[in-house]
Amino acid sequence: MANPHRRAGTARITGRRRSSYLAQRIGIGLRESRIAVRLTQAQASDRAGVSQPFWSRLERGGAGTASIETLAACAAAVGAQLAAFLEAVPGADLPRDMEHLRRQQLVIAIARGGGWIARPERPIDPGARRSRSIDVELERASRREIAVVEIVDLLADGGDTMRGLADKVAAIRRQVGPGWNVSGMLILRSTSRNRGLVQEFADLFAARFPESSAAWLGSLRDPARPMPSSDGMAWTSVSGDRLFAARIARSA
Repeated sequence: MANPHRRAGTARITGRRRSSYLAQRIGIGLRESRIAVRLTQAQASDRAGVSQPFWSRLERGGAGTASIETLAACAAAVGAQLAAFLEAVPGADLPRDMEHLRRQQLVIAIARGGGWIARPERPIDPGARRSRSIDVELERASRREIAVVEIVDLLADGGDTMRGLADKVAAIRRQVGPGWNVSGMLILRSTSRNRGLVQEFADLFAARFPESSAAWLGSLRDPARPMPSSDGMAWTSVSGDRLFAARIARSA
């Protein structure tokens, strides 16, 4: 005769797994819907009547403890319905991060010519329950160089993007220790919106990414050219098939 306690334990484990899966689905849906309507986390959370840290936790898959009413309010805040996140069939359409994947592949292909070893989605704190990751980490061990490459398709929160890249560069520097040159490179999709934001805040971007964009691209392509010691940025074409220099015009 089957042990009822064992059955209950198995059901509970299965329930936790399914709950985690649904929480991830809801988090992805909230994030993609928010980006689609061009809201920051702070703006979306304000609309939903929740805090920004709570919203951030939902996007990272932490919806398991939230009420249905709260989740429905969050979905409504980004112009979606909660049921849509659950009813969508995974794999029915092309991945929504197709543009991001295309740019990761572009960076890896270009950097191969410069003698770089690529590690896409490289976790930087694997001991954490939900580790942060680097879009593409590039390494040239012979030169003791590591490039932390972050790829942004839609610049929804410029401050968060800058802080995130700085945090990841600092984390890698702590891991490898002295003797390595570790710098960051931001790659933006060259949409009119992204270009407009960079132009509007040109002094800020120039101060945060002081290194020559051309120097960065040269080091990616040419094994004889050293990697810059300061952070830089570059553009990708809207179609994601080309990487080119960013020329930031400071204000007078």
